[in-house]
Amino acid sequence: MVAQLLREFVAGPWLDELDLDAMERMNAKFHAETTDRRDGDMIWRIPRRGGGDTYLVLLLEFQSTPDHWMALRALVYAGLLWQHLVKEQRLPADGRLPPVLPVVVYNGDRRWAAPVTLHALIGLPESSPLWRWQPDMRYHMIDEGAFGEADLERRDALPALLFRLESSPDPAQVVALADAVLAWFVRYPGFAGLRSVFAELLGGMIGPLASEVRVPEELLEVRNMLASRAENWKQQWLQEGRQEGRQEGEAILLMRLLERRFGALPDWAKKRIATADSVALEEWGLRVLDAGSLGDVLA
Repeated sequence: MVAQLLREFVAGPWLDELDLDAMERMNAKFHAETTDRRDGDMIWRIPRRGGGDTYLVLLLEFQSTPDHWMALRALVYAGLLWQHLVKEQRLPADGRLPPVLPVVVYNGDRRWAAPVTLHALIGLPESSPLWRWQPDMRYHMIDEGAFGEADLERRDALPALLFRLESSPDPAQVVALADAVLAWFVRYPGFAGLRSVFAELLGGMIGPLASEVRVPEELLEVRNMLASRAENWKQQWLQEGRQEGRQEGEAILLMRLLERRFGALPDWAKKRIATADSVALEEWGLRVLDAGSLGDVLA
């Protein structure tokens, strides 16, 4: 699956120099004294067809906002990896450090806007005499949300299906997406070991909507459960959406009436109205004509 990630979302002619079918994950336990190692950060050794190895440093950013200091973190990881290889005497015959490829996979809602180079983080103009002594590091960014649904759909790879699952599809899409996952495993039976992973991912969509239901572990059973419940969830979400829409409309109308009666509303009043339920909004609306002050309305 990591090899597919590189082929689909890193790509480039130079990738042909790497024997991705022979790559192996390293169980490197090193970490900086000030930087905790996370389970999501992985290192892979990839043989080069011309001899030697390239090391993939894969950093999984499963958080809501970008990490401004990612380029610095990539540099720290690369330095720690090289130190580890030197200490373990795993350098190539020429004694030089092997190349490192840092790749960041990010699934947050906000698009990634952090600098992808370390030079961009250093407060020094390139014209400075000190510039040539500053370290540099660049990482490759895979921002899942930057790929459109049509783009991901045309990519015949598991990472693309994973990105589509993580985009929180609505009930109208989730069954078709489950069918796409099943069809992929039928076309590529050699990946059967990952079926349980995607069964768990799809099952994770059931839990928040039906916490009392036992989610099956087999991929086909999960798909069938999604299909049997999708229409009910769709109706439930539509009903909740209509309720939220009515409530929002009531809040906007109340604020307009209050502004017409008492002038510009303070922040505390706006906040209270925005977080109120329909019962409170209706009650306050009835008080607008007779109340002597804003406080009397929202009491």
